[in-house]
Amino acid sequence: MHNHDHDPGGGHGHAHDHDPGGGHGHAHRHVHSAEEKKAVLNRLSRAIGHLESVKRMVERDEDCSDVLIQLAAVRNAINNTGKVIMKNHISHCIVEAIEQDDLEAVEALNDAIDHFIK
Repeated sequence: MHNHDHDPGGGHGHAHDHDPGGGHGHAHRHVHSAEEKKAVLNRLSRAIGHLESVKRMVERDEDCSDVLIQLAAVRNAINNTGKVIMKNHISHCIVEAIEQDDLEAVEALNDAIDHFIK
């Protein structure tokens, strides 16, 4: 395993742990900017709060159509959060991986996309 920390000059500190023999074959520990992390966490918190309100709707026996509409809104919020994470990953981590001829990182992204877009 080897570590490298880098700051490509844009204020993004990234740290990656590469372990070719473990896990999925390509493990990264990402350290993104505080702003990026906060934006993702805020989106997740809103989606969790929204999902909790949908749960309460079901508990109160509210109209199924209304529940489905709100559930679709939660799904869209989660999908949009995933898009933000994917864009950040491509902009920072995959760009770096390509610069370093790290095809495993590209393959890992392709695998993640396959799971995300089912």
